[in-house]
Amino acid sequence: MERSLLQRVNAFLNESGMPPSTFGRAAVRDPRFVSDLRRGRVPGRKTLARVENFMSKWRADRSAGLDEGAGSRHGGAVRQ
Repeated sequence: MERSLLQRVNAFLNESGMPPSTFGRAAVRDPRFVSDLRRGRVPGRKTLARVENFMSKWRADRSAGLDEGAGSRHGGAVRQ
């Protein structure tokens, strides 16, 4: 059974050490995104794709050694 978006986001937050508001701001430009999800918000397809894209890119950047540390201001990616 596939995990819900909220479960995947919570797992990502635990993995990254990123605060929920930082995640929401970086992923979908909404610092309340995670708290809204926890209250039952159901995002549309485009928002879902942006969230999944953000988490995948963060993990890829981390694997490539491009992270600045968990929970950094820029979501873990080094700006060049």
